[in-house]
Amino acid sequence: MTDYVIDYFLSFLVFCDPMRRILTLVLLTTFFACHAHPKRTRPRVALLMKSLANDFFRTMEAGARQHQRHDQSYELISNGIKDDQDVGKQINLVEQIVAMGVDALVLAPADSKALISVVKRAQAAGVVVVNIDNRLDPQVLRAKGMRVPYVGPNNRKGAALAAAVVTDQLQPGDKVALIEGLPTAANARERKSGFEDAIGSAKLKIVTSQAGNWDMGKANQITTAMITAHPDLKAIFCANDNMALGAISALRSAGKMGKIAVVGFDNIAAIAPLIEQGEVAATVDQHGGQLAVYGIEYALAMLQRQAPRTDKETPVSLIVQSARRDAHE
Repeated sequence: MTDYVIDYFLSFLVFCDPMRRILTLVLLTTFFACHAHPKRTRPRVALLMKSLANDFFRTMEAGARQHQRHDQSYELISNGIKDDQDVGKQINLVEQIVAMGVDALVLAPADSKALISVVKRAQAAGVVVVNIDNRLDPQVLRAKGMRVPYVGPNNRKGAALAAAVVTDQLQPGDKVALIEGLPTAANARERKSGFEDAIGSAKLKIVTSQAGNWDMGKANQITTAMITAHPDLKAIFCANDNMALGAISALRSAGKMGKIAVVGFDNIAAIAPLIEQGEVAATVDQHGGQLAVYGIEYALAMLQRQAPRTDKETPVSLIVQSARRDAHE
C-alpha cells in the first residue's frame, strides 16, 4: 500500500503545476509521518532461559516480570526452552530475539560453549549481552576475542557449603555418590567440584558419579541403580533440586528414607517441605527470583554506559532444616 501511494504521488508531481507540487509534497510528508513506525523510547531487554519446565526458571521469569512491572523504564521479552538439552532451539531463539531488534539479551545458556557463536553474532548486531546462571566458557570467549559479563553465583562455593552439612556428620571412608547436571554446562561442573571439595576434606569415598542432566526421572533411575550396587551408601549429592526430588522418590520406593542423606541445589518450592521434614539435608538458594533481575539491571547499566563488561558475583544462601539452623545459632 505504501509503495503504491508513493508511486502515485511521484507520477502526479511530474505533470502538476508548482503550487500543486508544493501541496503534494506536504501531503506526502504527512503520509510518511502517519505511517512511520513509532520510535521506541524505552530499551527492549530479552530474557532467555533454559527449561521452563524447571521450577527454578519459572521462578526466575516471575521475578523478572515483577521487576519490570515496578520499573517501566524498559520493555521485557522473556522466553525459554522446553528441555534443558535442546541447545539448538535456544540458539534459534537467540537469532529470533536479535532479529526483533532488542537492545539487550540476558542469557542463561543451556550449553557453555555451543551458545558462544550466536552470542558473538548478537554482539556484532549491537546487542548488549549479559550471561547469567550458567557461565559461558571463558577460554572459548577469549579465543574468539569476546567479553561477555557473567552475573551470577559462585556455584562451586555454594555446592561445597551444602555438601559440608552432610560430610561433617560422616566418617572417613564412608561411601557417597554424585548425580551431576548436564556435562556441557559450566555450572554443573562447578557444582560437582564443590561437592568434591567437601568430600575430599572429610576423606569420604566417591563410589560413583553420573550425569542426571538436571532431570528428575533420570535421577530417579540413577539412584535406584546406585543403591542396588552400593547398599552401604551414606549420601547422594545432587547438582540441582529436580534431581534431588528424583533421588528422594527412589529412596522412598526402596525403603531407604532416612538411611541415605540427600543434598540438592536451587531451593525450588517443592524442596522446602522436604528440608523441614529432614528428608533433604540441605540445598542452596541462589535467589532465582532475583538472578534475572541482577542481569537485567546490569544490562540496563551497560546500555547507559554505567557498567563495565566485567563479572559480578551474586549471593548464595545455605538452606537447612529450621531445627538444625536454630541449634547452630
